[in-house]
Amino acid sequence: MREFFGSIGNRVFLILLAGILVATVTTTWLASNERRNTMRELRYQHVAERVEQVVQALDPLTPEARDVVLHAADNFGFEAAVVNEVGDTQRPSTSPMADILKSRLGEDRQVVVQRETDCAPRRPRNAPADAPGLNRNERPHSDTCRVIYVSLRDKALLRLRLHMPGDPPALRGRGGMGPPGSPYILLFLVLIAMLAYVVARMAARPIKHLASAATELGRDIDHPPLAEKGPTEIRQAAKAFNAMQMRIRRQIQHRTHMLAAITHDLQTPLTRLRLRLEKVEDKELQQKLVDDLAVMQIMVREGLDLARSMDSSEAMQRLDIDSLLDSVCADASDAGQQVELQGRTRAFVVAQPNALRRCLTNLLDNAFKYGQRAEVSIALDDLLPNRVLIRIRDHGPGIPESQLETVFEPFYRLETSRSRDTGGTGLGLTIARNIAENHGALLDLRNHAKGGLEVLLSLPLKQTKRAR
Repeated sequence: MREFFGSIGNRVFLILLAGILVATVTTTWLASNERRNTMRELRYQHVAERVEQVVQALDPLTPEARDVVLHAADNFGFEAAVVNEVGDTQRPSTSPMADILKSRLGEDRQVVVQRETDCAPRRPRNAPADAPGLNRNERPHSDTCRVIYVSLRDKALLRLRLHMPGDPPALRGRGGMGPPGSPYILLFLVLIAMLAYVVARMAARPIKHLASAATELGRDIDHPPLAEKGPTEIRQAAKAFNAMQMRIRRQIQHRTHMLAAITHDLQTPLTRLRLRLEKVEDKELQQKLVDDLAVMQIMVREGLDLARSMDSSEAMQRLDIDSLLDSVCADASDAGQQVELQGRTRAFVVAQPNALRRCLTNLLDNAFKYGQRAEVSIALDDLLPNRVLIRIRDHGPGIPESQLETVFEPFYRLETSRSRDTGGTGLGLTIARNIAENHGALLDLRNHAKGGLEVLLSLPLKQTKRAR
């Protein structure tokens, strides 16, 4: 669940979906209310027109002739009668019906509108006497009655009682779109979800491309630049990213070339010094000078290796990692070192052959120098998918926990256990980690539970495993 909400595409999808749904529900509710109010206004206008017709018909008549009109109005859905005063059983309603009637009949008229909530439709006048009326459960839902009092020109008070039908079922529903679960609602939600998903993918795609380019940049500084296309903001981000890559590449090249030039130019005077030392007559002094000169030559040579590890132009190739590791261990064994290799993965990696060989050689040399012998194993990584894990364990004194990362810094040595007498310059592990990072690998150190130092090299498998 955390991974789902951690994706920017999924977040944009949920935000868009929620926003569209809220906006749709709100606008539908507002439109439904407006439609309901309009229909109610039309019903009020219709009722007011009928009341106006009755009043205009009664105004010019004498009291005796009005009984005939009142009797006839009863057949048109009214209960009409002339009364002496307004009934006080109901409070006057705040319905806009009174305002509508006054605007039609005149402000000088007395108009009172009362509401009855418990009224049953009247039995038609022409129905048989024994015909049953409508049961309360059979009445139209939400029907109410209005009792309207209107004064006539001669100050007589007309009382009209009529039914006001409630809202149609379509208006009482959810915006006229049907009940929840109807095909229309489901289709609407599916279309909205599809739209939100497409928009979310479109918004997240450039960010994924940028993240992928940043990852590739960490592995290969010479990775092709991003395509500067798309919306203005994306083009600007791609342009800035490409400019940053170019500056980093230029700075690394300048530093590498400077280091390579310095170390290369030192080779010639060091060689001349070695030749001249042969003429020193004091053998003890000569040996000390030769040893110091050998250390300097090793430092120069590893300085060149460090420069190459930071900016290698060697082409990537598909390698059998089992064969490469077996070859490195065989070379160490031929040189008289104690090494034991276990495991086989039958897997391939994409790597720079010479650089990866140098990385493994440095790690083995480190184990031989400070642990006398090395135990090497290779297997598929159980913790990280699509990776192969190489373990190299020595039987030396190990490294303090606080300095397991510090030893990767250039020219750093642990003086108490790894002196210059062993031939170390403090660049072997630095070169190994640089090469590992260029291959997208992980290189870590840890003290083994049974003693000694263990190196963990996790290489990505960019190709499928070879069939047996």
